[in-house]
Amino acid sequence: MNISNETKIGALTTIAIAVLILGYSFLKGNDVFGGSNKYYAIYKSVDGLTVSKPVLVNGFQIGHISKMELKPDGRTTVEFKIKDEYKVPVNTLAKLVSTDLLGSKAIVFLLGDSKQLAENKDTLRADIQGSLAESLQPIQTKAENLMTKLDSSLASINKILNPNFQKNVDRSFASIANSLQTLEGTTKKIDELVATQSGHINGILTNAEIVSGNLKVSTAGLNNVTANFQKFSGDLANANIKQTLENTNKAVADLQATMANINSNKGSMGLLLNDDKLYKNLQSASDNLNLLFLDLKANPKRYVHFSVFGGGNKKD
Repeated sequence: MNISNETKIGALTTIAIAVLILGYSFLKGNDVFGGSNKYYAIYKSVDGLTVSKPVLVNGFQIGHISKMELKPDGRTTVEFKIKDEYKVPVNTLAKLVSTDLLGSKAIVFLLGDSKQLAENKDTLRADIQGSLAESLQPIQTKAENLMTKLDSSLASINKILNPNFQKNVDRSFASIANSLQTLEGTTKKIDELVATQSGHINGILTNAEIVSGNLKVSTAGLNNVTANFQKFSGDLANANIKQTLENTNKAVADLQATMANINSNKGSMGLLLNDDKLYKNLQSASDNLNLLFLDLKANPKRYVHFSVFGGGNKKD
């Protein structure tokens, strides 16, 4: 059977178109030869994510992104096509992660532990991981700080290598050497002084030894004084101080009783001190006695009769 060239060209054209359609569909992320389930996730930002990017589980690709759609609120709905041979739990997390330093993105499924499986066209939980560049930002900052410190260190080294600084260092070492020489000379002078004054030093040590002996003897005397003081303290402690204090208290009590009797109207002393009648009587007697003395002085003949010759008038 002969096939015309037109038929061959038509068949080849049909096959080429079919292959082109299938290739275009595959490039768009459509599963051409196998069954798949569709799942969705909503992200606030999908920077670096494009259609046909892989969906991974522990680094293994189980599907790809088939469609992306921007919602009115600014979020993006992403459609995944997962081969139906892979089961996805309902609590699986669809995480948007960076795959390289250039910002390429992929979706990683963190499979949940639920026994309930997600059904076709279910919406999964979504999460976004920071880019590798963002993760390396602290390291970059530390590297910049390290470079700054290294630059400062190199500047300090350059200052050290400065000829003027080297001259100052040489001058410092020269000063240190001179100081050491001076110290050595001083040490020699001290040795000579000690050698010349060794006799005086020996005398001083001898006197110190004598003083130490005298101090030892004085210490023995102080011990005797301490012993005597302890003996006196013991004798004082053993004395009958309690009986003495009791006798003193008794004497004070008797004195207080006596003073109480004197202050009262009992007894001669109390009446003498407290009764004003006795005072008035004594005052009156004193006044009368005074008048008697005055009258006796003025008229002695009334009370005394005497004669030089033994005679006299005995009439009165």
